[in-house]
Amino acid sequence: MVDLVTLVAVALLVAGVAGSVVPLVPAGPLSVAGVLVYYFLAPASAPSVGLGWVIVFALVGLVAFAVEHLGGALASKAGGAETTTMVLAGVASLALLFVLGPLGIVVGTAVAVLGAELYAGKEPAAAVRAAGYTVAGLLASSVAQLVLTLSILVGFVAVVFVI
Repeated sequence: MVDLVTLVAVALLVAGVAGSVVPLVPAGPLSVAGVLVYYFLAPASAPSVGLGWVIVFALVGLVAFAVEHLGGALASKAGGAETTTMVLAGVASLALLFVLGPLGIVVGTAVAVLGAELYAGKEPAAAVRAAGYTVAGLLASSVAQLVLTLSILVGFVAVVFVI
């Protein structure tokens, strides 16, 4: 029988995976919280995770958190966008999230980057490239987050229930 602490830990890990595709849900920190809840609160009779695994899972969660917050910005920079454009895109995507939902993040970011780059005097092709890189980075960071948080969940289940 599975105890309450294990259920809470797994629920947090599943929430972390879901958070990787749901806006404004901190995927990496939720996943790490699940591991830490289990590590510190699991009964002595429960299988041990071990400090080494906790450190590995925490590092993967930290990478997921960094990817979440830096993926779009780094891709934007790689596409040639200005720093102020990245800030504007962040504000626009957050505002449009509440109007259009998750689609608002993608549309808001693309339109904001395109508009800001054109306003800054960039050629239309360069502005489109910057917007494309930014949106691609945003979507890629979500996929990377999903893979990272899912790997924490799968690793945790393997360590606790299989190994």
